[in-house]
Amino acid sequence: MNYTTKVVQVTNVSPSTTSEQMRTLFGFLGTIEELKLFPPDDSPMPVTSRVCFVKFQEPESVGVSQHLTNTVFVDRALIVVPFAEVKKAKAAPSLMAESGPLPANREL
Repeated sequence: MNYTTKVVQVTNVSPSTTSEQMRTLFGFLGTIEELKLFPPDDSPMPVTSRVCFVKFQEPESVGVSQHLTNTVFVDRALIVVPFAEVKKAKAAPSLMAESGPLPANREL
């Protein structure tokens, strides 16, 4: 299957799991460009579950990583799904120059 995304979302991550543990696990499946764990490792708030986003260099790693779904990691069965990337659109310079509040009532 061809994937256009390079990102997977991993849910049901144990609260005691660290980002380094996630990097080690998913690092066996492909080269990781970026990994974000929410809430972060140093979060002061109590955590019942975590979510992790992993961005690979190759989209093929997304398909391979889905095979980790239902794998028990630490004390929870992971759920791994592809996650659509959102491209940031560049605003046209003319739109930027005209930004601001809407004009008041004008007669036509």
